[in-house]
Formats: sequence, C-alpha cells, structure tokens
Amino acid sequence: MSAHGSRRALVVDDSRTTRRILARMLDDLGFTVREASDGVEAMEDVARDGAPEVALVDWNMPRMDGLELVRELRADTAHEHCRILMVTTEAEVERLVEALDAGADEYAMKPFTKDVIADKLALLGVVGEAS
Repeated sequence: MSAHGSRRALVVDDSRTTRRILARMLDDLGFTVREASDGVEAMEDVARDGAPEVALVDWNMPRMDGLELVRELRADTAHEHCRILMVTTEAEVERLVEALDAGADEYAMKPFTKDVIADKLALLGVVGEAS
C-alpha cells in the first residue's frame, strides 16, 4: 500500500479479502503494510525484510498455521520487538491461552471492526489511543 515511514506491519491470513481489509486499516493508522497468505510466506518475508513492528496473524491457514508462526517468530530473539496480534475465529478460552502461551501479545476475534483493531494496537503500544 502506501509508504508512510518506518512503522511496518505484516498481515498474515489465507483470505485475500481479510488481508485487504486489515491492510487498509493499518495503512490508515500510518503503517507500511506487507501481506502473506500463510506462515511459510510470512517467515520468508521476515527472513528477507526483517520482522515488522506488528504482525496480525490468522490462526487457521495452510502449510504453517498462525500458532506455528507465532512459535517460529518467538524462537528467534531477533524478532522479540515484534508485537503479535492473533486475529481469528477461534473463540474458545483454551485457544486464546494457547496463543498467548505460544507468544502472541494480544487476541482479536473475527469479525472485527477498525476500532477493535486500533484498540488492540494501542494496547500493544504500536499506535496512539484509538479515536
């Protein structure tokens, strides 16, 4: 999308529509956004360009799911600055705990609104207070 500056976000979701919606929201919040359709593509992106300031990660994806991706990112201390927001339909408390235990920083349910995403990013300290 547009290049706003050094704040970078990575949207990882196997749904092109969801990626576009999240990318537009992040672009509006001042991020330069990259997209990946699964965890494998996301890790290739991180290997090539470094970890972003924030990654919005879907849980259910082919090849490498969101939980595996979170574990891979957290396994390398070079990526410890990256905040990870799981954005998923997985609603069970056990799944939320599993994601946080794996290293996710926050959790948002689908369907989401721009305000929900902005609030979660504010909680993570990567954007100012939501309006």
